[in-house]
Amino acid sequence: MDIGVTIFLTDKSIGVVELAQALEERGFESLFVPEHTHIPTSRTTPYPGGGELPDEYRRTHDPFVMLGAAAAVTTNLKLGTGICLVAQHDTIALAKAVASVDAMSNGRFVFGIGYGWNVDEMQDHGVEPKQRRELVREQMLAMQSLWRDEEASFDGKYVKLPSSWAWPKPVQQPRPPVFIGGAPGPTLFRHIAEYADGWMPIGGAGVRDSLPALHGALEEAGRDPSTLDLLIFFSIPDKGKVEYYREMGVTRTVFGLPSAPADVVLPLLDKYAELLP
Repeated sequence: MDIGVTIFLTDKSIGVVELAQALEERGFESLFVPEHTHIPTSRTTPYPGGGELPDEYRRTHDPFVMLGAAAAVTTNLKLGTGICLVAQHDTIALAKAVASVDAMSNGRFVFGIGYGWNVDEMQDHGVEPKQRRELVREQMLAMQSLWRDEEASFDGKYVKLPSSWAWPKPVQQPRPPVFIGGAPGPTLFRHIAEYADGWMPIGGAGVRDSLPALHGALEEAGRDPSTLDLLIFFSIPDKGKVEYYREMGVTRTVFGLPSAPADVVLPLLDKYAELLP
């Protein structure tokens, strides 16, 4: 089982170059960064964690710029979005960004995606909240054509792509690994089975009990459940938890780092490194 970290990189946190180099020096497998383009001051959508929305949400750097910088100063570190708010992007431009980071990192990009929770934010991007799951599905299918096909095309309800050329292609073919974040349910599991490689739930609570339904969705789609990748996001950095996840078949676990300067983050990395395989 591989171990990585996730952090809200902001104008107040450790810099991405220093962090990426520190992670690779210590032997961590991956770095995941989240995405929020902005936070509307209306704040009509409650924070899922309860209470006040943490300050880092409104200060988050662009994930693709951060991962591109991390790629330039590392050799082996996997570089992921955790998560990318796909519906809030232009499909063609997002496909280009993903392919570019994967190409410049020589195939180290991991595409963690989600549907989004902040209704105010997505509406500012012209996204109808009730349609976002099916919109993301079509975007992902269209992007897979752009990554894979010499002449790409897609004709959906929400996404229309006439026959087109687009390079670079990702190094990882037919696509970089795709992980979908979210709570368990039939729609999520159907989407994982159709166009993704794994599930990335936040924390491990209830995951074991949900696996039969997820495996059933894969089988219904004609896929072998043993090929599923399972990524526990924001897992507890504890030796017992790590062993439990490994026994459960988790392929990657990702510890959370505070959005803080280097003098706070680097000692935590040293502590987390004691749990590396």
